Amino acid sequence: MVMKGLLTFPSTPSIAATGVTAGPLEKKSPFHVNFDKMFDDERCGMKTNEQGHAKLMEDAIMIALSKVDKVPSDADFLLTGDLVNQMTPSNFSATTVGIPYIGLFSACATSISSVLLAALLTEAGLSKLAVAGSSSQHNAIERQFRYPIEYGSQKGDTSQWTVTAAGAAAITPYQKGVPSIERGTFGKSVDMGMTDPLNMGAAMAPAAADTLMRHLSGHNTSASDYDMIMTGDLSKVGFTIYKELIGNQGIKDFQNFSDAGEEFYGNNPDFMAGASGSGCSAAVYFSEIYKKMMDKEYKRVLLIATGALLSPLSYQQGDTIPCIAHAVELTMK
Repeated sequence: MVMKGLLTFPSTPSIAATGVTAGPLEKKSPFHVNFDKMFDDERCGMKTNEQGHAKLMEDAIMIALSKVDKVPSDADFLLTGDLVNQMTPSNFSATTVGIPYIGLFSACATSISSVLLAALLTEAGLSKLAVAGSSSQHNAIERQFRYPIEYGSQKGDTSQWTVTAAGAAAITPYQKGVPSIERGTFGKSVDMGMTDPLNMGAAMAPAAADTLMRHLSGHNTSASDYDMIMTGDLSKVGFTIYKELIGNQGIKDFQNFSDAGEEFYGNNPDFMAGASGSGCSAAVYFSEIYKKMMDKEYKRVLLIATGALLSPLSYQQGDTIPCIAHAVELTMK
């Protein structure tokens, strides 16, 4: 059977630079030392949470471009998205920077779907410089998918804390000395019938397992071929389920497995099961993982971003939560 959704990039487009911004609470993250800019308030000096959300993404884009001595008018495409209705923060940040814009929604998996599509544009010879990424803002997202923070709702142990952060990657044709995009796998929408928006990790775990196994089988690789296999924001509950699922399919050694959401706040119990949000994986992938590749600590990594494809309307109507996971394989040549 021919496996679908697999991508190979013979020209190996490169991630020439990255930019990561974050809010004040994200200083509690062990990853914050590699973030480029941290704001002193959740709204980033703007009047509303959503305006602050847009500011996060705008600044991450500008930082990534500045590292390759470029300005927005030099970029061919901007590919980004978020979790707010109609992705308005991304739309406003795109308006500010003025780059030809492709808005994307893969929920918290947008960090990787944007990279894959930017790499496809580069591979096709249609782009010399594309900016890809995603973002989230705690207050804006919590009131959309759960409760307004003013409500003071108590959350259970399976709940996750939406990260205030944005990550952007400048993607170019192959450049020596920076991570290159070698292969990828687009995920399938997987729905296991879950309905609880306060247990997203468990809902997303089957999609992550499906994408991992399809990537390994379809590209004829094994888990041991990678220095790191990192999922996006399964957090404690989802990551445990994910390892059980792939363990049942023959993977027994998890030493090179980790999850950005589980580790984002350093296992601080104040953040329940860990972190989530489309800025979670973007911030970790484009800071910690990118730096370790630049330092030659990692030579080959597999990044799998996970997303729950629900909306406030679908939740209110009692629908289940379909989930997605996309994977990208990065190498240092």
